[in-house]
Amino acid sequence: MKHIAIMLTALAALSANAQTAPTIKPGTWETSSKVSSADVQTSAALDMAMQQLGNLPPAQKAQMDAFLAKNGASSPAVSRDGTIAVRACVTPEMAARKELPLNQKGECTSTSTPIAGGYDVAFSCKNPASSGRGTVKFVDDKNYTMAMDVSTTATGSQQDVKINSTGRWISSTCPAKP
Repeated sequence: MKHIAIMLTALAALSANAQTAPTIKPGTWETSSKVSSADVQTSAALDMAMQQLGNLPPAQKAQMDAFLAKNGASSPAVSRDGTIAVRACVTPEMAARKELPLNQKGECTSTSTPIAGGYDVAFSCKNPASSGRGTVKFVDDKNYTMAMDVSTTATGSQQDVKINSTGRWISSTCPAKP
């Protein structure tokens, strides 16, 4: 679960300062992310976390589902290769702010620098403690790619991970929040 928090924190930091990005469409978006590490132990821990996510006890899964639904996101779907896919709503207001899906509230600061077709971003978060740099490129108003290098101590020790994501627009409507 902590590795999912790392990924969501990185995505949240990106959305906090996306004013230079091209316009995105409101509606349901799906973000697919793969978290990886060059460190053998961290990589094994990531693999184990993905397996555990796929095998959560029903009560824990229901609790996670309820929390995510309350925040406009679906439960993560984990593929065999460890890619995590989450659907989230981009409201018209978020689209006007050029805010990416999966915006999480947190103690994060970020900066962005315009580049052709997107932006470079850097972020720092206090909870969980993490920081990173990356690039978001918009293919069009329905698709983007992201590559991030993230350092975190979310699991109690320093970990460096790479997060590669793609985002795609699914529909103009969002599921109702419970």
